[in-house]
Amino acid sequence: MGSNGATFVLDMGEPVKIVDMARDLIRLSGLEPDEDIEIVFTGVRPGEKLFEELTMQDEKTTQHEKIFVVNEKAIVDGDLKTQVDALLKAASEQDRERIRTMLKELIPTYEPFKQG
Repeated sequence: MGSNGATFVLDMGEPVKIVDMARDLIRLSGLEPDEDIEIVFTGVRPGEKLFEELTMQDEKTTQHEKIFVVNEKAIVDGDLKTQVDALLKAASEQDRERIRTMLKELIPTYEPFKQG
């Protein structure tokens, strides 16, 4: 199916809630949730995602409807070094706006953390 180092993403079906998985694992261990083992909700940490995007818009289906090939934007090795060097320079100058702009260019799914 693949060639030239293609990246494949599998359709894993419906999402599963972590709390449901934790309860199932506790029961499979012969114990009872909230009686033998407490489940503690600590809240969302800064920068933590509530869901994960598996692919970008440029995905295409293979011969199988649940297997996708991801078209990744190739970065030439020299370009990556130049971009990382520029990012390090912006960081050393504490140029927050330039850092955000560069991260958005390097990582299309990047969203700056909003405080408050």
